[in-house]
Amino acid sequence: MKYRIIPVTPFQQNCTLWWCEATKKAAVVDPGGDIEKILLAIEEEGVVLEKILLTHGHIDHVGGTGALKEQLGLPIEGPHYDDLYWIEGLKKQSSMFGFPAVESFTPDRWLTDGEVVQVGEEQLSVLHCPGHTPGHVVFYHQASQVAQVGDVIFNGSIGRTDFPGGDHPALISSIKDKLFSLSDEVVFIPGHGPVSTLGYEKKNNPFVSDHRG
Repeated sequence: MKYRIIPVTPFQQNCTLWWCEATKKAAVVDPGGDIEKILLAIEEEGVVLEKILLTHGHIDHVGGTGALKEQLGLPIEGPHYDDLYWIEGLKKQSSMFGFPAVESFTPDRWLTDGEVVQVGEEQLSVLHCPGHTPGHVVFYHQASQVAQVGDVIFNGSIGRTDFPGGDHPALISSIKDKLFSLSDEVVFIPGHGPVSTLGYEKKNNPFVSDHRG
């Protein structure tokens, strides 16, 4: 499975295009905005978009979802149902974060821990990782050892928990119990900033490393 990171919105959120090499069928994860930029990447890679996947309901991750669904008629999968209030509150989020008004939407499929989503002939495992938001999910492709982690963990940092529904102990548990149980070699794409590996963060991330003082 291949991927291409497409930074979008003034927050430089890592929207990602994933695709099955055998079928050229693709999914876009967290289309927060800049739809034209996303559509151009799809055209450049020569893939066929078949669904939208969402890690959580914050506007910089989902702001372009409604417009993309309307334009292409695609199903939306994710996040977990516990992020419904974030998605229902998109108008308020637009005002809060200084975003232009965005189109509302309702996911076609809410995701739960342990489910899989299909992209062409490939499968992504779903890990429910609350803390940054209650309904945050992670998408993990075991064969290529790559995970899309949204705003759970970053290169050298972790997600904020000061928004409504944030839960710092839950976030730490999600990272240590869910993500760090995967292979150290797993490369993860965070919601913002550069990629890293779980093994590197396990040793060096000051918020969750084994050597935290």
